[in-house]
Formats: sequence, structure tokens, C-alpha cells
Amino acid sequence: MGRREQASWTRARLGRAGPPLDLLTAHFDQHVYAPHAHDEFTVGVTVGGSEVIAYRGGHIHSYPGSIVVLDPGEMHTGGPAACDGYAYQALYADPSLLTDGILGGGLPHFRDPVLHDPELAAALRAAHSDISACPDPLEAESRLPWLLTALARRHSTARATGDVVPGAAGIARTVRDRLADELLDPPSLAALATDLGLSRYQLLRAFRPTVGVPPYAWLAQHRVARARGLLEAGLRPAEAAALVGFADQAHLTRWFRRVLGVTPAVYRNSVQDGAG
Repeated sequence: MGRREQASWTRARLGRAGPPLDLLTAHFDQHVYAPHAHDEFTVGVTVGGSEVIAYRGGHIHSYPGSIVVLDPGEMHTGGPAACDGYAYQALYADPSLLTDGILGGGLPHFRDPVLHDPELAAALRAAHSDISACPDPLEAESRLPWLLTALARRHSTARATGDVVPGAAGIARTVRDRLADELLDPPSLAALATDLGLSRYQLLRAFRPTVGVPPYAWLAQHRVARARGLLEAGLRPAEAAALVGFADQAHLTRWFRRVLGVTPAVYRNSVQDGAG
């Protein structure tokens, strides 16, 4: 059998015109990285095989489900720990993304670079896969900073801030109205938070419990409702997708099936048959 030495990169933006964040999906049978360091936090989830990483003067091992966190500027290497190779998903996060929601705003420190947190690992994997497939700026900004803050709050030495956000219902209503009004080109959460005198984490902390879903998911469902009316009026799915702000027909289809259980094309044909 041939060796699998595969890696693909996706660049997502955190909000409209926001900073970039790179995501890597890799499967290596034999590849060993040369010693190197990153300016960002490296946050990865091992999805297959096992990896051995030279780090902080020793060696660490990761296995399926492990979260690996490497601090900025720390020299490291990585390679297969066994003959079956290793596969992982990783993202490279600016340090500022891990300081929201912790006291003092200083850089968090991770004493143990290999973490066991199945819930967070699954959430990181799901977000990585979804955003790599369709790097929607609002989705990336809603999901990735939230998860990175959770990582720092759960597993670093930093002390977490309080979770109560005064006036959460009003904050959520304001954000929801802005997103609905700017459906085709929604503002970044960072910009909305600044307008409200909040951090992005505080905005998300107010919105998610109040509405029940994060901002990107609320907006996607609002877009689906708008698209539904356009499909009933006879527009094709691709036309409806463009008019309500989805990136393309595939993006509309993904959310339409999540919300209504069928594809836009099936829905359009069904309502037209019923009208006939």
C-alpha cells in the first residue's frame, strides 16, 4: 500500500473583514516535522493513529480524542508513534482569542499539553470540519473563539471571569435585529460587541443562553425562513441562496436540511406540486 502523506489548509475569517485563522487537516503515515515554532497557539485534536511530539525537553503522545495545545513560540516536532501513522485536525489561534473570558487578560498557560476532554474535543472537531467545508465568517467567529475560550477556562492556569452578563435579553435582541437587518453582509461579532461596550465573549455569553443558539445558527435559520418564501414563489435554490446571504446553493442546502429535513429543491417541488 502507498503512503498517505496528505495535508490541506483552509483559511477562515473571524467575522466580516476580520482576522484570519488557519485550519489544517492532516493524515501522515511517516512524515516527521522539522523542529519549528508558531506565533499562535496550536490547538489540535488527534482523530486517528498516534503521534509523538518532542516538546519542552521531553516527548508527549497523543491518541484519538486527545486535544493537544502547544504554546506560542515553543519549539516542537511531531511524527508517527506507531506504524499506522497519525491523523489530526488543528487550528492556529492568535493568543488574543484565548484571553477573552479570563481575568487580567494575560496569556493562559497550559501545564499539560495533552488534554482529555471528550466533549470539547468533539465540539472542536465538528467546528473544524464544518468551517473547513464552508468558511463562513460569522460561523467561524461564533464557534471558534467560544471554544478557545472554553479551552482556556477549563484547562489553563488562568482564572475565569464571571458568566453573568447584565441585560442579556436586551443584548440578544439588539444583536438579532442587526443580523436580520444586514442579512446579506452581517457585521462581525467583534464590531457588535464594541458598539455594545462588551467583549465578544460577553456578547456570545448573553446571546446563546437567551436565544438558545449562537448568532450564526440564528441567522442561518432566519435565512432559511426567508429562502422558503422565495422557493414558494418559484425561485430556484441557487437564486434563493444568493438573495438571502448564503455563500452558495450548497450552503443553503446544508442549513435547509438541518432546519426542515429536506433539500431546497425537494421543498420547492413539493410546494409547487401542492399548488397545482
